[in-house]
Amino acid sequence: MPEMIFRVRWPDGAESDCYSPSLVVRDHLVPGTDYPVTAFLARAEAALTEASVRVQARYGFPCRRALGQLQAIRETCGRFAADGAARVRVVSFH
Repeated sequence: MPEMIFRVRWPDGAESDCYSPSLVVRDHLVPGTDYPVTAFLARAEAALTEASVRVQARYGFPCRRALGQLQAIRETCGRFAADGAARVRVVSFH
């Protein structure tokens, strides 16, 4: 399966590289787009859950790395959830 790294910029200006075991992220996120934190989280959850399911279908087990990445995204989004104006930018795909 082709892997993908997607770079995001958090509302505080910090950037993170996020891992996906599948290119399915392209179906849920668009580089150069800003998303409200809750919308970004929903899209990331959908993408990484789908990616993990694809790994499970192919190899017989879910992708722990994708699920770990999703947990890290949830935790980071939680720091900004109270700010309704906070946005996450998808910087790029690699």
